[in-house]
Amino acid sequence: MTFEQWTRSVLERVETALEHYLPTEATEPAKLHEAMRYAVLGGGKRVRPLLCHAAGELTGARAECLDAAAAALEMIHVYSLVHDDMPCMDDDALRRGKPTVHVKYDEATALLVGDALQSQAFVTLTADVLAAPQQASLVRELALASGSIGMCGGQAIDLASVGHTLTRPQLETMHRMKTGALLRAAVRMGALAGVAPDADALRSLDAYAAAVGLAFQVVDDILDVTTDSATLGKTAGKDAKDGKPTYVSIIGLDASRVLAAQLRSDAHAALVPFGARAQRLAELADLVVNRVS
Repeated sequence: MTFEQWTRSVLERVETALEHYLPTEATEPAKLHEAMRYAVLGGGKRVRPLLCHAAGELTGARAECLDAAAAALEMIHVYSLVHDDMPCMDDDALRRGKPTVHVKYDEATALLVGDALQSQAFVTLTADVLAAPQQASLVRELALASGSIGMCGGQAIDLASVGHTLTRPQLETMHRMKTGALLRAAVRMGALAGVAPDADALRSLDAYAAAVGLAFQVVDDILDVTTDSATLGKTAGKDAKDGKPTYVSIIGLDASRVLAAQLRSDAHAALVPFGARAQRLAELADLVVNRVS
């Protein structure tokens, strides 16, 4: 199976899983459930679910277990986007090529969509497809990655940094929390959904995830100044307009491109102990760095 065929196959599985684990629009409150499905279904790069499935292949995880873990990861990611787009945060009107949830519906609904998706992610992880010990491990990984020492903490630093200058280490810390923590969780959760990897294997996967997570944000910063809104599916140039520190603003465009390439090499190097079994993870590192949206 080629990488493109594998990607399509995983994305189809993830979409089906999300359809299954999200409440239907026929379930009351209908408007909330409609908005949740609007936010989640039919869009996005699904990088976290892809990483989850790829890591799970290393440890022989069952596809059904990976589907549940991937769906939970995507719900947490989308909840963060819905809240991030609200007027009290980044105040954006475009996400994944369509109106953001608070624009399509209203601010109160958007707030509740994020809240509900967060809860639904943990409902999904406690589905019967995962054994109890796996449920506990995956719930802990996702909770840590999305809380105050992970994604939410990174967002808090991001909001506080608007209009200020960050050092490069400070910027890296922010992005390892805001973006990198959930990407790391995706890799770890995929691996833990199978036969638990030993400490050395987890350290290698953590090193891979750290490189990919930071590369994802560096490329995001590059695309924000080099790509138009139609291609991105969100408002281009907004970081500079809002006075947000980025890799491009701190080290420049050319140096940011060099850094992205170095992080890609670091990701590949971390996978050496796994040999050919880590092919999909290596290809995903390439995808993250080479993407155009």
